[in-house]
Amino acid sequence: MDLHLLIDNLKNPALLFFFLGILAVQLKSDLEIPSNSSKFIALYLLFSIGFKGGLELSHSTFDFEILWSLLFGILLALLVPICAYFILRMKFSVENSGAIAASYGSVSAVTFVTAVSFLEIEKIDFGGHMVAVMALMEAPSIIVGVLLMSYYKRKNGTPVKLNGVLHHSLTNGSVLLILGSLLIGYLASDEQARGIEPFTTDIFKGFLVVFLLDMGITSGKKLQDFWNKGRFAVLFALITPLINGCLVAIISSSFTSSTGNRFLFAILAASASYIAVPAAMRLAAPKANPSLYVPMALAVTFPFNITLGMPLYLYLVNLYP
Repeated sequence: MDLHLLIDNLKNPALLFFFLGILAVQLKSDLEIPSNSSKFIALYLLFSIGFKGGLELSHSTFDFEILWSLLFGILLALLVPICAYFILRMKFSVENSGAIAASYGSVSAVTFVTAVSFLEIEKIDFGGHMVAVMALMEAPSIIVGVLLMSYYKRKNGTPVKLNGVLHHSLTNGSVLLILGSLLIGYLASDEQARGIEPFTTDIFKGFLVVFLLDMGITSGKKLQDFWNKGRFAVLFALITPLINGCLVAIISSSFTSSTGNRFLFAILAASASYIAVPAAMRLAAPKANPSLYVPMALAVTFPFNITLGMPLYLYLVNLYP
């Protein structure tokens, strides 16, 4: 691995502000981002990345690479939770296994946004259709997790109701916003897009820094309780993204030669959802422990991916062209 790339990533202001948030919690500081502001920034980031992705997609010619990319993303969202579920069942209940599996099959929009910022710093191009890939990977893994829980709970005589969860996973705010922004960006002309460019592009990195500061504060609050839950959860939260990200970084060369696209596929495969999935699991698995699956994704997998994961996946992409 290129140590300069790793060092540059660790010196990234966005990442350093994430660590500042964790440090603030450890020092028992009263530093915090108001919840309403945090929600607005999250919505802004999703809107911005979706709109810019749609704009890029409008300049692309639809071809087999885009089709295979979309299909590969959906396939990942179906296979990862199935594999994860049976590993997790060695230690956890049906509900906890299903919720964690859905989290690791789904994706983290914030990790994706951070990865896009990383590519921009390294001046590496990527396809606008990758935003659509990310959005399409949210719902399938939630559905698979719920179906697995439903099947194994049905064997015990307590089936899970799917209708409400399926509707929620398909109309989840983050999924709806990013798909809607993608479509609007695709339909907008270049002249219209330039009219809002100061908002969609110029202030993007500033908002990302503040949001990662908030993520650091949130992670820091959950970290101590999570460490007390045992080594298996910690190891799963570290090893699963590492294996998924490395494998996909290599396998993705079979249908795309784009360095940026392959890197983003690795990030999507390695990331875990801590927004959409917990919201859906409130309906599907109220007995699942959110203080288990949320910190796994947010306090362990997310920091790993944005510190060591991104330089490693990019290294593998370049190593296996």
